[in-house]
Amino acid sequence: MISMFTVNFAFLVSATCGQVSSDIDQRFQQDALQRVFGSSGFAERFAESYLAENDVVPAVTTDEQLVVQEVQQLLSEDNRDEAEALLKENLGLASSAVYDYLLANLYFQDEKLDLAAVTYESATRKWPRYRQAWQNLGIVQIKRGEFSKAIPAFVKVIEMGGGTAICYGLLGFAHSSEGHHLSAESAFRMAILLDPSTKDWQMGLARAFFDLKRWDDAIALTGNMLESDPESAQLWILQANAYIGLEKPMKAAENFEIVDRLGKATPDSLMLLGDIYLNSELFAPAVDVYMRVLEGEEPELGRLVRSAKILSARNANDQSKRLLSAVQATIGDDEADPELKKEVLRLSARIALAEDDGDSEARILKQIVDLDPLDGDALLLLGRHAVRTSNDAQAIFYFERAMAIDASEADANLELGKLLSAQGKYAEALPKLRRAQQINPREPVQRFLEQIEKRAGRGG
Repeated sequence: MISMFTVNFAFLVSATCGQVSSDIDQRFQQDALQRVFGSSGFAERFAESYLAENDVVPAVTTDEQLVVQEVQQLLSEDNRDEAEALLKENLGLASSAVYDYLLANLYFQDEKLDLAAVTYESATRKWPRYRQAWQNLGIVQIKRGEFSKAIPAFVKVIEMGGGTAICYGLLGFAHSSEGHHLSAESAFRMAILLDPSTKDWQMGLARAFFDLKRWDDAIALTGNMLESDPESAQLWILQANAYIGLEKPMKAAENFEIVDRLGKATPDSLMLLGDIYLNSELFAPAVDVYMRVLEGEEPELGRLVRSAKILSARNANDQSKRLLSAVQATIGDDEADPELKKEVLRLSARIALAEDDGDSEARILKQIVDLDPLDGDALLLLGRHAVRTSNDAQAIFYFERAMAIDASEADANLELGKLLSAQGKYAEALPKLRRAQQINPREPVQRFLEQIEKRAGRGG
């Protein structure tokens, strides 16, 4: 059974949480892969890949061996251009796959990844059991972002007995990127088994737990990792999202507070912290956090206005006004989004109405109409305010303006029809009411129309 907390919290923070999770995924994967490819272990293994593995490399003729030796000599002298030229000169459909492989390595090191991928593929076609070529092809595909193509390459390597920690770890990243979370978990476990000291494999496993919604496992693993790396904002945020999955928002809030104390809070993590406090009806702390978001660069004002709406809906009008005032100050006069300005003003008007401050409501609504003379909703609200203050002439003026706008024509005709009926002008009211019902048929309006028709028939 879905709890009420889940429904409410999803309404409040689904967009934020989704964004945080998505951003974490992207940053985590990019950072992890950069660390893997930049590590000394990877560099050593790639250098070793120039050396043949006798059991899974193609045989070469005596002449080809001489060319390979000459290429290796040129590379040892850092004469890469001549080495590349020599390989291209001897490359052909019938030549050894070793030539393709060595040339692909040079392309790889020069970051010519598309050429490297094509050339590694050529090597594997010439010699299907070329394990080194399959492994480097998988690595190139990872760097190209072609994760679906990297998976079969790494599987080939493992099938041929070449399952290293890097191979399993990169396979885990590829599976994770393709949404194969169970396979990613298995790959990362194998990587950790072979290389327990590399934190990126543990982070990959934690993300797999998260993606599989195995919140307890994710919390336990990140907890262990935090013991040795307590200043990792990434780990604290990942664990916080797992607490949210377990419907333990205040535990998540503790994590976000720690991230903030570490000086590593992001606008997204602060927004989510504020949303947690808001959902827990800790309105003042929520607004305090939202204010912190406004202090940052390019805050997402639309999300903050939505939070202000929720505050108002929960009768926390003082806090809503406090947040709205700060948002308005941030918008200033140069804000390019007039819709956002109107949204802020509409909410301010609703708060004024809720607080029975009709003068403030009217003043704010006029600001909206000044921004957009064709804002039918604001014109309708101004007309209703004029009716409440017994200013019928002004009410008619606003309703007639709203009638000229397609989006508000039906409601404007209805409001004007009701006002004329209240004045006893039934004959004038009937065309307005009929037009309102024609545009937007509604049962209550139909009943009211019939009543006015009877009164008009009786001559009032």
